[in-house]
Amino acid sequence: MNELQNINVLKGIGEKTAKLFGKLDIFTVGDLLHYFPRSYDVYEEPIPISEAEEGRFASISGSVFGRAQLFGSSPNTQIVSVQIKDLTGTMQAVWFRMPFLKNTLINGMPVILRGKVVRKRGRLIIEHPEIFQPPSGYDNKKNTLQPVYPLTRGITNNMIMKAVRQALDEIQLQREFLPEEIRRRYHLAEYNYALAGIHFPLSKENYCHARERFVFEEFFLFILALRQLKAKEERIVNDLQIRMRPEIDIFIRSLPYELTKAQKKVWREITDDMTGSYIMSRLVQGDVGSGKTILAVLALMLAGFNGYQGALMAPTEVLARQHFESVRELFKAGGISLTPLLLTGSMKAKEKREAYAKIESGEADIIIGTHALIQEKAAYKRLGLVITDEQHRFGVRQREMLAGKGQRPHILVMSATPIPRTLAIIIYGDLDISVVDELPTNRLPIKNCVVDTQYRKTAFQFMEKQVREGRQCYVICPMVEESEHMEAENVIDYASSLQQALGNAVKVAHLHGKMKQSEKDRIMDGFLKKETHVLVSTTVIEVGINVPNATVMLIENAERFGLAQLHQLRGRVGRGAHQSYCIFMTASKAKETKERLEILNQSNDGFFIANEDLRLRGPGDLFGIRQSGLMDFKIGDIFQDAKILQNANEAVGLLLKTDAKLEEKKHEMLAERMKQIFFKTERIQKNL
Repeated sequence: MNELQNINVLKGIGEKTAKLFGKLDIFTVGDLLHYFPRSYDVYEEPIPISEAEEGRFASISGSVFGRAQLFGSSPNTQIVSVQIKDLTGTMQAVWFRMPFLKNTLINGMPVILRGKVVRKRGRLIIEHPEIFQPPSGYDNKKNTLQPVYPLTRGITNNMIMKAVRQALDEIQLQREFLPEEIRRRYHLAEYNYALAGIHFPLSKENYCHARERFVFEEFFLFILALRQLKAKEERIVNDLQIRMRPEIDIFIRSLPYELTKAQKKVWREITDDMTGSYIMSRLVQGDVGSGKTILAVLALMLAGFNGYQGALMAPTEVLARQHFESVRELFKAGGISLTPLLLTGSMKAKEKREAYAKIESGEADIIIGTHALIQEKAAYKRLGLVITDEQHRFGVRQREMLAGKGQRPHILVMSATPIPRTLAIIIYGDLDISVVDELPTNRLPIKNCVVDTQYRKTAFQFMEKQVREGRQCYVICPMVEESEHMEAENVIDYASSLQQALGNAVKVAHLHGKMKQSEKDRIMDGFLKKETHVLVSTTVIEVGINVPNATVMLIENAERFGLAQLHQLRGRVGRGAHQSYCIFMTASKAKETKERLEILNQSNDGFFIANEDLRLRGPGDLFGIRQSGLMDFKIGDIFQDAKILQNANEAVGLLLKTDAKLEEKKHEMLAERMKQIFFKTERIQKNL
């Protein structure tokens, strides 16, 4: 067996199961082995009931006290409840859809329970715990790390564990592709050893060594691809005839506000690039609300007034539509003669045909949309500028696809992720960097507070008051249940509880990452149109819509997020004329948690927060607080793993000094790995 073989070579994975694995982007044995756990269950020494803390997984040792009770009549609503007692107190335990436990849990029976401790109706309970009968049952797992994988409907954690174990047992040993001198210099684990250690670590030390290897590998290959791209495309001559146009200066003077000094500086850098001798490849980094969008509009106008088309690619259809309406209104108010056009995947076939015809004929000057902008049917007449955001960074193949549509367009990447400059230079190594480091003076600073869970009722009352005054609110839960354990507030249950607390006069909706994109768009559109008052969501709204009427952001379990991500979430409010508020709620009593969250309480400056995040995170704890969504690395985190990122950057530099084209025999495995990466990227782009 080898990594390139189809997943169905594994026992127990037939055609139907293979399709389910395909939903997780697992098609080959190699895909499976590189589908890393998102966390691990650590089976520690059981604690007394009195020491159990809300919001934490715990193992408690005691005995069944009294008779187990069964509630609910239908299979989907049945709950078994029982009291567990030890010398320090009692705790209620509940299980869902496991009615047989009513007769299994006998009064006086000794048990060890492991599960999530939550607060319901003012008391702590342990929810849906695993059951072990001491002594041997729990001892077999004590002090081990059990992998927990991201799941999809129809795939269980045990199914993935079983498949990975089989693959590791039967696969041929893979040849190491990282150069030996690099592995020695940075003390990196060998590839096959690291694969076993990342899935089934024998100890925390074994896990850390394996993880460091794959984080380094991910950063190393990413930076190497960037450097090769830059070497290939360095200083492309600008064949586009672009000159400054008086219409743009007139438009800027007609705006109801004056551009900040930072905006003016970045606008000069963009115009210097677009009118200069070489094609622009520029990143504009700016905090939430710093005014990057108007710079994008000005750049599109500069292309349009010079006879070229400009394309603006947004991560969601709702945001694309919002950008389109905003541009259309700006042009109408400013008397701009350019023609904007919207192109999204959900448009009807006839609408798409009409849009493609207008793009191809040049009737459309500015095209705003989603990934539909770079699909084969979109043929541009004179494409001069492409603007995207960090969620849709152009890879090598994407740029080649655009180049195949005609000219080499100018590339502008907009980023609201506040990344310290030292790291930004590495991860955006193929782009020049501009920073909008100043907020417009008319923005009201967001008022922040860090509170514990006892404040939840007061927070709900405050939100209700804001809704009565005509405002809207967000509530963020860390994640929808992604494993067999309940690891976070379930968005659906939370929304239901919140609806009860706020009453029928307040319309509550929920949103999470497992929904179809069309359903997400429908819900976000409803929130934008004020049909919904409170939106309960996971972090999918990080790159959501601009809702100036939203004034409250309540973030549950705030300790589970990185500071930079919390700042990104907070940026969903504070966009309108009304005072906005962000409430960071935490169940954690840890001193480190309070220190981290206090930084957000004191500052709304994203770049300051990013640097403080970097300072506080250091090498991170065992599992770290992953900044989900930031840069889309599978295992690496640019904050937690900043030192590894810097080492990988150094290693790429040393490698390319001696063998820029990877032609030496000792680098043939690495060259082959790079080809596989580009091939996989191409396959993904074809399916966009």
